[in-house]
Amino acid sequence: MNVILLGPPGAGKGTQARILESERKMIQLSTGDMLRAAVASGSEVGQRAKAVMEAGQLVSDEIVIGVISERLNAPDVTNGVIFDGFPRTTAQAEALDTLLADKGMTLDAVVEMQVDDAELVDRVSGRYTCAKCGEGYHDRHKIPATEGVCDACGSTEFKRRADDNAETVKSRLDAYHAQTAPLIAYYSARGKLKSIDGMAEIGEVTRQLNAALN
Repeated sequence: MNVILLGPPGAGKGTQARILESERKMIQLSTGDMLRAAVASGSEVGQRAKAVMEAGQLVSDEIVIGVISERLNAPDVTNGVIFDGFPRTTAQAEALDTLLADKGMTLDAVVEMQVDDAELVDRVSGRYTCAKCGEGYHDRHKIPATEGVCDACGSTEFKRRADDNAETVKSRLDAYHAQTAPLIAYYSARGKLKSIDGMAEIGEVTRQLNAALN
């Protein structure tokens, strides 16, 4: 099963993707991670991406699709993939449709994690992660069982993203809504779109997500 998770920064896509990876043995495909891996591998498309990134320019859709194509050839994607952060535009959605068709693969569902903007600003502004293993926490909604100690790995080092502040989050939300509205219409017209409540508790979001995928 291959799915796209749609939702703004902080909607919980990463959390739900990790749960899908664990429960369904799917692979989360993050555009940023794939680009970095391609650059590190020294592949042809990775070298092209590296040149563009080192020049301080935005990586083109063509290069991103090339990186995704390369990643989909790996043997670990047989149980399906979760696209996180891609596509962002209708042009990218059309390119992804073509790529999957060329590989004999299908897109089974697009799940929109609906959020309340004001609540999301609070959620993102208070989040932080373990500096060692990346486990996510929040000042109010999810604190470590032992103060200052990561539940997952026991590390005592944590970090916050510099752009996780209210003003930046509002700007990112505006950009998300502007870019994603056409995608919602695009996938709805193709009968692929399913919507769930991204503001619910993590376990309830997981339940809704599984129901949508099943």
